Amino acid sequence: MERVSIYIDGANFFGGLRTIDRRYTDTKFDFEKYVHKIVGQRKLVTVYYYNASLKQEKNPEVFKKQQRLLDRLSKTENFKVILCKRQKRTDSDGSSYFTIKGDDIRLAIDMLNDAWENKFDTAILLSGDGDFAPLAEYVKKKGKKIESYHFQSNVSLDLINQSNVNITIDKKTVNKFFYRENECITIGDIIKA
Repeated sequence: MERVSIYIDGANFFGGLRTIDRRYTDTKFDFEKYVHKIVGQRKLVTVYYYNASLKQEKNPEVFKKQQRLLDRLSKTENFKVILCKRQKRTDSDGSSYFTIKGDDIRLAIDMLNDAWENKFDTAILLSGDGDFAPLAEYVKKKGKKIESYHFQSNVSLDLINQSNVNITIDKKTVNKFFYRENECITIGDIIKA
């Protein structure tokens, strides 16, 4: 049976969601259901999710939502959450912002190590970041397949060219996999139906 490992670039995934609709957020995406769909009848080995924790003092409500997502993912079987650092940067006009440091390199190291140790037959990369094109090339040289799942307006042609399979995540897919915790029918839902 074909063995599959999945590597999710959390920041890239969030950015991709926002290209579909500015209101979309990764905290409402059901990664577990989506992973099971894309794995299909193959054997799931591990899912790695890379991101950095938001700053609580900047927006406590958004921070709480992200923490619930990270907690949900870390409790999901076969998922590993890898948290990297946020680093403060300053623009030339003096305004500050944060960037994630270490996520791409950690993802690359984990995928390379897993390929080297023969832990998977196919690596699935949830990212459109062109920086991963050389990684895909190397993984293929190790006799492995690589599938790239990405958003239409957030993908590198170099990555597409290096991947064995390319799948675009579109609005229909995103809507199908929104996370609905404790769904229940309300009177309002019955009236609308």
